[in-house]
Amino acid sequence: MNPTTDRIRGTLLAFYRSFMFPTSESMRRWALAAIVVNVGITVTGAAVRVTGSGLGCPTWPRCTPDSFVPARIDTHAPVNMAIEFGNRLLSFLVLAVAVASVIAAWQLSRGERGRPVLLRLALLQPVGVVVQALWGGLVVHTMLNPVTVSVHFLLSIGMTAAAVVLFARAGEGDAPAQRLVHRDIRTLGYVLAAAAFALLLAGVVVTGTGPHSGDEAASRFGFDIQSVVRLHTDIAYVVVGLTFALLFALHVTDSPGRVRRAALVLLGVELSQGVIGYVQYFLAVPAALVLLHVLGATLVWVCALRVVFLMRTRGPAPAPAPEQPELHHAGV
Repeated sequence: MNPTTDRIRGTLLAFYRSFMFPTSESMRRWALAAIVVNVGITVTGAAVRVTGSGLGCPTWPRCTPDSFVPARIDTHAPVNMAIEFGNRLLSFLVLAVAVASVIAAWQLSRGERGRPVLLRLALLQPVGVVVQALWGGLVVHTMLNPVTVSVHFLLSIGMTAAAVVLFARAGEGDAPAQRLVHRDIRTLGYVLAAAAFALLLAGVVVTGTGPHSGDEAASRFGFDIQSVVRLHTDIAYVVVGLTFALLFALHVTDSPGRVRRAALVLLGVELSQGVIGYVQYFLAVPAALVLLHVLGATLVWVCALRVVFLMRTRGPAPAPAPEQPELHHAGV
């Protein structure tokens, strides 16, 4: 048989087995994929906004009143329609990863050694996609009201958090959680995660007050932009300060190396995000930097949650049940 054909067949078979006959490792890979696609669609959603394409498809669920796909109309530029429709299409990628995650988690939840907790966590992904799709319709019908746009972003943040939890739980056992650090340090980690979420909330207020509304017809929050930017900056300083304190506490207590490395990564992402924020402010918020800033915001969130989960353990993930011989001959 052709070697290329063999490689393709082997790749497809491995892909099929990753969710039909999953292991803890393949479950973690699907959870990681869920993190990536949720972060990705959050950034592309920002691209829709900064390109003025928020109403590129002026109706929902159709793109135009008479078509589910972009069709030429005089009131909207084709490029804006393509950008908005492309972002809608990405929802199907998020849904595909969500469904694969649910199938994998369902397989791991079966039997005496099943782990139903993984299935419950995985189900949050397709449910979130449906909620996001329906809420996206509300965003369109409210003409990009900043409240509905802000909630749209926060729903993505919630789905990303659920994927992070699934990733963490898939790689560990189901024993009661045991601290790997001092109790007060773990409390500091929770405070840091809460502060990171507050930073995201302040960020959406700044976004809903400033430029890049997504369309000229969109309304804005009535806050003073300087005041909300200052509040956002102050919370960012608090987050960075808490991260420094956490790093210092982890170091002096000789905490596990992986926790210290994760906190150091978090600090690096925060400092990079701060540089981007200041540069975009002084350059009058160029679109490209807005996208980087949104990406940085999601990475700060993911890294903060990762630190929290690395500060405790539930033991090793259970070994998979022995496969039946016929499973080795499963086809795609």
